[in-house]
Amino acid sequence: MVTKKEIIYREMSAEDFEQIIALGNHVHGDGYLNQQNIKQWFEKGLKNNINANYVAYDGNKLVGFRITYSPEQWDIDQWSTPSKWQVEPALVSYFKCNTVDENYRGYGIGSQLLKDSINALKTQGAKSGVSHLWMQSPGNSAVKYFTKCGGELVQEHPDKWHEDSKNGYRCILCGFDCHCSAAEMIIYFND
Repeated sequence: MVTKKEIIYREMSAEDFEQIIALGNHVHGDGYLNQQNIKQWFEKGLKNNINANYVAYDGNKLVGFRITYSPEQWDIDQWSTPSKWQVEPALVSYFKCNTVDENYRGYGIGSQLLKDSINALKTQGAKSGVSHLWMQSPGNSAVKYFTKCGGELVQEHPDKWHEDSKNGYRCILCGFDCHCSAAEMIIYFND
């Protein structure tokens, strides 16, 4: 555990990609991030000259990042349940990834990254944000964190990452045959 330090939060930029890939693959498993998908994911968070992606640094060390898709810049797929969202899908953003270095957890970094993204998303016109949380995280910490931040369960989706694991993603629990479940959750933005 590190001592609490002054963490710097700012909008993500392409200069952050190398450290984001390294931290993301360390936390989520090999093949989760690469040069191609980080660029695509990053660009989905840009709308009306507003960036909804954020990073957290301790000095020159990346200690956390939040990748967020802007409304109408992500595909609603079979793992989403828009009929239960209570918000027009065109006004819903997507929280793709929140990652914090294991040595920096418990300091509110993930929550601050989420707050920063929500503020940007509101400026973009979003009314809510959906995410798929990894239910097999240690102690189900991902769902607990998102619930603490105002997230509400929409639906559980077994085998959410199974197809990804067959295409090169190595789950840190299941390897290349992932059967982890996702909790589809939504946060409604208050004005």
